[in-house]
Amino acid sequence: MGFTETQPGLFLGFSTHHSSSSSNSIQSVPLQLLDQKEEQIRVENGDDHDEDENFNLLGHSICLKRQRDVSGFTPNPSKCLAVEPMGLEARRAAVRSWGNQPLSSADPEVHEIMEKERHRQFKGIELVASENFVCRAVKEALGSHLTNKYSEGMPGARYYTGNQHIDQIELLCYERALGAFSLDPEKWGVNVQPYSCTSANFAVYTGLLLPNDRIMGLDSPSGGHMSHGYYIPGGKKVSAASIFFDSFPYKVNPQTGYIDYDKLEERAVDYRPKILICGGSSYPREWDYARFRHIADKCGAVLMCDMAHISGLVAAKECASPFDYCDIVTSTTHKSLRGPRGGIIFYRKGTKLRKQGVHHSNVDGSNHYDFEEKINFAVFPSLQGGPHNNYIAALAIALKQVATPEYKAYMQQVKRNAQALANALLRRKCRLVTGGTDNHLLLWDLTALGLTGRNYEKVCEMCDITLNKTAIFGDNGALSPGGVRIGTPAMTTRGCVEADFETMAEFLLRAAQITVNVQREYGKLQKDFIKGLQNNKDIVDLRNRVETFASQFAMPGCDI
Repeated sequence: MGFTETQPGLFLGFSTHHSSSSSNSIQSVPLQLLDQKEEQIRVENGDDHDEDENFNLLGHSICLKRQRDVSGFTPNPSKCLAVEPMGLEARRAAVRSWGNQPLSSADPEVHEIMEKERHRQFKGIELVASENFVCRAVKEALGSHLTNKYSEGMPGARYYTGNQHIDQIELLCYERALGAFSLDPEKWGVNVQPYSCTSANFAVYTGLLLPNDRIMGLDSPSGGHMSHGYYIPGGKKVSAASIFFDSFPYKVNPQTGYIDYDKLEERAVDYRPKILICGGSSYPREWDYARFRHIADKCGAVLMCDMAHISGLVAAKECASPFDYCDIVTSTTHKSLRGPRGGIIFYRKGTKLRKQGVHHSNVDGSNHYDFEEKINFAVFPSLQGGPHNNYIAALAIALKQVATPEYKAYMQQVKRNAQALANALLRRKCRLVTGGTDNHLLLWDLTALGLTGRNYEKVCEMCDITLNKTAIFGDNGALSPGGVRIGTPAMTTRGCVEADFETMAEFLLRAAQITVNVQREYGKLQKDFIKGLQNNKDIVDLRNRVETFASQFAMPGCDI
């Protein structure tokens, strides 16, 4: 029987058969899925008939439209012409209603939270060394229609069609990235698709190494980054770099806070890593890239630099450049570069400048670098899907700004502000790791005050000062960090100069005094310590002073 013949009372029956001699024979029991209902007939306008059949299916009410008998029916052309445009307009109106609502109307809850965050940023002092404020143009690109397009692959070799304009944007970003760092496109290539610097670093490892191959980077408590490999004291592998590859750290001298290059060389020659990594997240001094190059060549390693924190200084030529000595350079794009949040990979190409170590000599004995294909393949398809085209456009915008004299002046001010803040704290008898800074950040060792970075960070946060706790060499690292990392790029972006950072030093010292007082009364254990922060008049007073001070400075791209 076809569906057109189905009756409202249709049911499925399951029967259990027994022999006729059984005294307890069971009759077949119908499993009734559909409840019979009276047919309802609705007549509209006296000429059109719709027959609706209402019934229940497994407890759910269903309404079926029965097919009309259209034999002998002649449609009215004028009626058809009148109905169709109304249908189109209704659909267009639905799209406009859903797609064109401002955030405040479409989702008031999210909009309210976002507005609170905007005011927090405006009223607070931002001293996290890895944060910054982007310009309006970067934000416009990030929130643009470019996020709609899928473009897996590389320019000219995409998985999807319709990428001709996306290709233009990515190629322009390549050009500007190389130009921002004064690189010869015949000798250097770049990939702008990584979602972060951690992703960029892992792509380098994936492209150049096999599982369990060796890498060597600065230890996290010494100022390194976990994406260079990290084990906690108990031996647990924290970083994916340590899970999939064999990592071994070098460290700073515990007395001076500077990298111990002699011990580094000794360890590297014994360990023989395939990739030697320079660069870190909390190291306030210059890097001796020439010494790293010597060590890498001696142990047969590729030399990679993660310049995430200092990339702006490198571009402005306000610090030593890793490009003079390294084979591969990675970076974030949102710290001192003031761009969108993402990662970037630079790699050498063309004829080799030096003989590579035995680990990385090509099988065919080629005299050319072979990084390009390996790294690009590692980014996609090995580790990522489609690139974020809105991010790549925003990065191109930021890199255009990086190449200007105004940006160089900005980075010079970032360094002057870091020096001013360091000197202000030193005059107040504060202990800084290495005794100062050569770049945009400084490390304040709080152990001399009997404080932990965690408790001090919490007090600062309640006073609308954001910075971050960090491990200090000699303590037990991330479990109980003994200091804080302070950076100057973000507040320099808002227009602060040396005198303003002198004022911030006073705020920081006052926060330390409050932390000492609360800790003395409630103890170091954070759950007890936090009790002393509730309704604390000293915190309220400092917060008011901070907000009054910070509100003097404009925040880029925001009308407040």
